[in-house]
Amino acid sequence: MATDKDHAPEKLKLKTEIGLLGGVSLVVGVMVGSGIFMSPQYVLLNIGSPGASLLIWAASGLLAMLASLCYAELGTVIRESGGEYVYILRTSGNLMAFIFAFISVAVVRPTSMTGVALSFAQNALAPFYDDCPPPNGAVKCLAAAGIVALTVVNCLNVRSSIAVTVFFTAVKIMSLVVIMVGGVILLIQGNTSNSLQQSFDGSKMSASGIVTAFYQCLWSFDGWNNLNSVTEEIKRPEVNLPRALMIAIPMVTILYLLVNISYLIVMTPTEMISSSAVAVTWGNKVLGGWGWVMSIAAALSSFGSLNGSFFSGGRVCYVTAREGHMPDILAMAHMKRLTPSPALIFTTIISLIVLIPGDFQGIINFFSFTAWFFYGVTLSGLLYLKIKKPELPRAVTVPIIIPVLVLLAAVFLVLAPVIDDPQIEYLYVTLFILSSIVIYIPFIHFKLFPGVLNKLTIFLQLFLEVAPIDKNL
Repeated sequence: MATDKDHAPEKLKLKTEIGLLGGVSLVVGVMVGSGIFMSPQYVLLNIGSPGASLLIWAASGLLAMLASLCYAELGTVIRESGGEYVYILRTSGNLMAFIFAFISVAVVRPTSMTGVALSFAQNALAPFYDDCPPPNGAVKCLAAAGIVALTVVNCLNVRSSIAVTVFFTAVKIMSLVVIMVGGVILLIQGNTSNSLQQSFDGSKMSASGIVTAFYQCLWSFDGWNNLNSVTEEIKRPEVNLPRALMIAIPMVTILYLLVNISYLIVMTPTEMISSSAVAVTWGNKVLGGWGWVMSIAAALSSFGSLNGSFFSGGRVCYVTAREGHMPDILAMAHMKRLTPSPALIFTTIISLIVLIPGDFQGIINFFSFTAWFFYGVTLSGLLYLKIKKPELPRAVTVPIIIPVLVLLAAVFLVLAPVIDDPQIEYLYVTLFILSSIVIYIPFIHFKLFPGVLNKLTIFLQLFLEVAPIDKNL
């Protein structure tokens, strides 16, 4: 039993397995997902011109870099896994932390993972259906199989999960290099679409258009903060955390810019906007009969991104449980493998439920709007720590102007679309926040019905062979 002294559950801790290479691979592996293979045409559609779209990509990379610098300082001041959740908990209190946990664990992360899984399945099946889209049932079945397979990998042990991440990171970087080299060769040969000439013609300057273009870009950059979710498992986090971020994010930004330039060399703006998957269209035009390779590359990229999301997302789930904001079972780890299997299984179940309807219209607007709302709350916490508690030890310190600038950007990204062009997705976010408050007051603050889940927790603890995890501060 988990309460048996022989098993010493009070001493269970997650393994410290992630070094510099693993950290870089985790960040790059999550950031380079389906976005760069599908988002460029939507950025171009919303901003209107190739030159302006490249500026949006560069600005998004800079914003991710500045935000990651702020998170690097937070990660060395508050050395706990959980990312935004634990930072908000320590700086803004229980209620705001629970709101974030509820929306993130129960809605945002599973929905995002399901979207990536569907992208993986869509691209994997594309070579078998040249003249029509793959059947919806086949796409969902393959997406579900991918989710379940990665759950098993992440439940087995930390090392195998990191190995999968490193492998798929290498595959996707090679795929992007192929796109870049192909574009350079065509440029040298003079066989280009001339999209970069008069590159700012037709630029759209409306607030909603700019923010929507940023949403698409930032969806592709999402994952820059995932390493902070697994701080407790990083070797020497005060050194490897900032180094991994400083290597990974500039690398991804440069890759994205070069890949977008390659797209624009090969395709006209009209061709890009009309494409359902820009990387596949690029492959068909450049590689001819080998165009299917890009479909597989996009599928593998999404698969690797999904793995990285499971690795960090499951840990956020158990940290929220460890703090009393989720059922106790989610705060436990396998007694032999030392992986947070209950949290991973919970995330998988929610993802599979979301997969059933499979309606993801507006998912990017919903995800980006919600994410940058909480990024803003998190950065407010960093400003609080820098002003009110400057004596706290920190291995990384950023000038106060950096979190101020990123906070202003977050406020713009949240308020501008609501004021300029309100969408139903923003109402959904408001409803989720209100519902989380309704749940928090009776069940978390007043702790009503504390014994309801005790029997179920004991049963699952024995069945899954898990025990509570001590904090590794």
